[in-house]
Amino acid sequence: MGKGKLAKFADMETYDNVFQYPYSVVEHVPFAMQGHWHEQYFHNQNPIVLELGCGKGEYTVGLAKLFPQMNFIGVDIKGARMWTGATQALNEGLKNVAFLRTHIEVIDRFFAKDEVQEIWLTFSDPQMKSPRKRLSSTYFLERYRRFLIDGGIIHLKTDSNFLFTYTTLMAEHNHLPIVERTEDLYADDSECRNSVAASIQTYYESMWIARGLNIKYQKFRLPQEGLLEEPDVEIELDDYRSYHRTKRSSLDKAK
Repeated sequence: MGKGKLAKFADMETYDNVFQYPYSVVEHVPFAMQGHWHEQYFHNQNPIVLELGCGKGEYTVGLAKLFPQMNFIGVDIKGARMWTGATQALNEGLKNVAFLRTHIEVIDRFFAKDEVQEIWLTFSDPQMKSPRKRLSSTYFLERYRRFLIDGGIIHLKTDSNFLFTYTTLMAEHNHLPIVERTEDLYADDSECRNSVAASIQTYYESMWIARGLNIKYQKFRLPQEGLLEEPDVEIELDDYRSYHRTKRSSLDKAK
């Protein structure tokens, strides 16, 4: 029988690769390692890459094993899920992995200017009702700019046609350079089939593929300068919310 939530939280209190700062803590305690991840945790100057909304940390750990010359930090507020990746990283002795349990809305409090090179958004909630909550929205991009290097890379991997379309329109509207883009990552003729994005497949991703959903991927650059605006375009909604859940809204389109 697996561990319960309380036991997992107790474990993570002892993990040296986990930092826990929910809203209640962030409001009162400054994060002393902001701007000092390289020297104080990783003890190297290798590039830092974030996975935002990392869930169980499968992608964070997978990337760390593929690229030992880079540093990876998985970020999520759901600690019981994060425990899986954090435990695996410790058991396998991965020194280039860390996990940060916090709300992504305050992610800029934990990293200093130019401290991060890349961001991965892997199967984020499409937030079809609320543009402000989408992790690829201009609201969040403005926060990423505060710590991402100029022209830093953002990767989006998703099963949601809505989120994929929205992110494409957002990038095009704001003239953000799109480096790679495919509507079917694992198709035989996909130009991205041999990319890093296709080299790691999570448990739920395999479930979505088995369900017949295409996995979509795009990679774009985020300059530090320039006004960011939301695209004023209606997008057809997904007919599902997430795995084994039906769409809750009666609407057919949203901006």
